[in-house]
Order: sequence, then structure tokens, then C-alpha cells
Amino acid sequence: MDIKKLTDEIIDGKRLGREDDLSFFKDCSLDELRSGADRIRKELVGDRVDLCTIIAGKSGNCGENCKFCAQSVHNHTDCEVYNLLDYNRILEESKSNEKEGVDRFAIVISGHSPSDKDFEKLIDIYKKLRKELKISLCASLGFLTQEQFDRLYDAGVRSYHNNIETSRRFFEHICTTHTFDDKIANIKRAQAAGLSVCSGGIIGMGETMDDRIDMAVELSELGISSIPINALIPIPHTPLEKLPILSEKEILRTVSMFRYINPNSNIRIAAGRKLISENGRAVFTSGASATITGNMLTTSGSTIKSDRKMLTSLGRKIIDGFNDFQ
Repeated sequence: MDIKKLTDEIIDGKRLGREDDLSFFKDCSLDELRSGADRIRKELVGDRVDLCTIIAGKSGNCGENCKFCAQSVHNHTDCEVYNLLDYNRILEESKSNEKEGVDRFAIVISGHSPSDKDFEKLIDIYKKLRKELKISLCASLGFLTQEQFDRLYDAGVRSYHNNIETSRRFFEHICTTHTFDDKIANIKRAQAAGLSVCSGGIIGMGETMDDRIDMAVELSELGISSIPINALIPIPHTPLEKLPILSEKEILRTVSMFRYINPNSNIRIAAGRKLISENGRAVFTSGASATITGNMLTTSGSTIKSDRKMLTSLGRKIIDGFNDFQ
């Protein structure tokens, strides 16, 4: 495969799909692939970096059996457990993030779906946040009905996070309490409500590169605009605790591949950045255009301030704090 030629073709409008032989991603020159992915990012997405932060609005006691997750009741971890946070705690975190110059703020809760009582509380919280904040609001609340998605949109939420996690083939090896098709249907309900969907997955769970390619194609077919890529850091007392850690080269190859298959999307770096030197610096020259930031478990050591410093040194453009929203 002539990577330079393919890069030019994608910049000019070519799109890769299931009908194409994508096996070259597994063994082509990593340096050429990274360079091409960064060119595609610069030409089709630009230098603007999309930053989002999250708050764990409710933690633990999840009835789903996802093998990677510390919050599942099926996995006997030391996960912190608490019910839905109150509005003031969430407001405090969101306003602090806004002042540091992030693009959006998301409330994430554990569980298959929120209880009716919690959903009503969340709607009220989002309505209040919309009045207080100028940044965009996102939600990650699990499986919702069409009516619930419509109400979220009416409350001021503009994006929804729901990872597909892996390929259709490999999904049943990771979770059996809900299906891959359940995920797809939920994403389509969110899109029908007018929400922009953030959906990606986790690499390093025992899947093959073919599975990762298939996941990237699936997300392209769904028209996903924001694709978070998490590199698994095995958690003690979960079924995946003994899996080997991915190498930096394998993570960079995967990120670059996602850029080729989803050239216009924000490829967002999430968990596992500490597996790459300088807290993930190289992924941002391998096609990544966005990241989850802030003081949280998934970024493990990064802060909004340190991320801004690193990204600015790479020539990326970032919101300059709260004043940009005035």
C-alpha cells in the first residue's frame, strides 16, 4: 500500500469501508502511517483541539457484567460507591472546568439506565447547568428511551456518550448482559433526538487488530463525530486483570488507523495515555484531535493545565479560558 498516495486520496474525498482490503493497517510502516494520519487531521479537522471533562455523577453497583469495568457488581473491586451527586457539587466542578477552557462537560453515571427518580433529578440538573454555563453539555447515562433522549435535548444537552467498546464479533467476549445491537439502537435513538454522539471503545482487551479495524468501520457507518479511544489498564479483580499492557507502538498504530477510517471525526484520547511517553504526546501527532482532560482516573496524572501546555507546544489552538465565552 502506498500510504502517501492513500493519504492524498482521503484528503481529496476518498473514504474507506468494508468493501476495501484494510489489512495493510496491520503491518505498513508506522512512521508513514502516523505522518499521514497527522496530515489528514490537519487538513480535515484542523489545529483546534476539542477538550472535554467529566464528573462521575453516580459510582458503582452496576448490574452489567462488562469484564473491563471496576464498577460492575460482578467484579469484586474496591470501586468507590455512591448515589447521584447533588446539583451544587456538580455545578462547582463544571464551573471550575469552564474557567480553565474546556469545550464541554459531561455527567457520567454507572448502571444500565438511570432510575426514574434519578432521571428526573438529572433533567433538573441539566436545565440549571444550561443557565449557568456557556460550554456545551454532554451526558453518559446508559440506555435511554426515545422520550428520555428527547427530554435531555430539551434540557440543553447537546451530545451523548455511549461506547460500542469493541467489534461486533468480539463484544460477546466482553459483555453478555446487553448486546452490541442494544448499543447501536441506543446510539440511533440519541441521534434521532438531535444529539451528537460520542462513541468509541477500548483496545487491549484481547481483541485483534482486525477487531479494531471493524470497530472503526462500524463507527464510520454510524456517522460518529467524536470517537474516544481507551487503552486498557487492567484493573485488579476484574476478568481482564492479567492481560498484557499494550505497547506504545500498537496504540499509535491503532489511533492512526482510526483517523484514516474516520477522517472528519474528532479522534479523542481517553484512558491509557500514561502508557505513552510524555503523557500521550505522540498520539497528537498520529491523528488525534481531541482528549478527555481534568483530574480523573481515566487520564491518570494529566490536568487541564498540563494538557493545555503540551498541546500548545504542538501548535494546537485551545480555548483561552472562560473569557472566550463572553
